[in-house]
Amino acid sequence: MSPLTVIEARSVSKRFLLRHNASVELKVRFLGFLHPDKRESVEEFWALKNICLTVGRGEAIGLVGRNGSGKSTFLKLVAAIHRPSSGRLLVARQARIASMIELGVGFHPELTGRENLFLNAAIHGLTRREIEGIYDATVEYSGLAHFIDVPIKTYSSGMHMRLGFAIAANLDPDILLLDEIFAVGDANFQQRCIETVKDFLARGKTIIFVSHTTASVRAICRRVCVLEQGEIAFDGDVDNGLAFYDQLLAQKSASGEQEVHAQTANPI
Repeated sequence: MSPLTVIEARSVSKRFLLRHNASVELKVRFLGFLHPDKRESVEEFWALKNICLTVGRGEAIGLVGRNGSGKSTFLKLVAAIHRPSSGRLLVARQARIASMIELGVGFHPELTGRENLFLNAAIHGLTRREIEGIYDATVEYSGLAHFIDVPIKTYSSGMHMRLGFAIAANLDPDILLLDEIFAVGDANFQQRCIETVKDFLARGKTIIFVSHTTASVRAICRRVCVLEQGEIAFDGDVDNGLAFYDQLLAQKSASGEQEVHAQTANPI
C-alpha cells in the first residue's frame, strides 16, 4: 500500500445470510413440516461485490446509493465491525479511526452521558488521563452539560448525535467515518459539524461520508462513489457523481423498481 494511501479495498465482498420464517417456537417449527412455505429458509445476500477502492490521505469521499446498496456495510468493514467475506481491506498502520455509523452504537443505555463518553473514548484507545484531557471540550462541543449525568436512554436521537459527534471530533482521528449524521439534530449543530469536518480536511484528515443529502455531500466531499447493488457504479468528481446518481434514481423510478430495505441478517 502506498504511503499516501490510508484505505485500500482489494476485491472486497461481504456476504450475509437472510433467515426467513425463523422461529424458536416448537409449534411453528412443527408447522413447517406440514407446510413447506412455512419452513425456515436461508438466503445468501451479497451486500458488497468485488469492491476495489483506494482512498488517499486527506481525501473526502461521499458514498451515495439507494437503500441496501452497501454503503453502511463498507463503513463497518473499515471500522472493523465486520470482516470481508472475501478480498482484503487494508487500513494505514496506526491510523486512528473515529466513526458515527449508527446512532447509539458504542453507547450503553443505562450509563450516563459522562460514563458513555469515558467508555467510548476508551474503546478508541485513549487512556483515562487522555480522556480527562478532552472531557471538558467534548461536553462543551456537544452542548449537553446539563444532561451529561443523565442516563443516555433518556436522550433524544438529536442528543445521541451531539454526544457521538462531539466524541468523534475530539478524538482527533486520522480517518472519520460518517453515516447520515445530518439526518437528526438542529441546523446550528449540523453547521458546526460541517465546519469541524472542513477543519479536519484542512489538517489532512480523511473522511468517508454516507449521505442522501446532496447539499451536505457538496459541502464536504471532493469525490463521489455511487454504489448500486453492492458494486461501484461510479467513482469520480462530485458534480458528475451526483448527476449519475440522479439519473440512476430516475431510471429505477421509471422501471418501477423499489428500494431494498434492511432485513435481519447474519454476516458470514
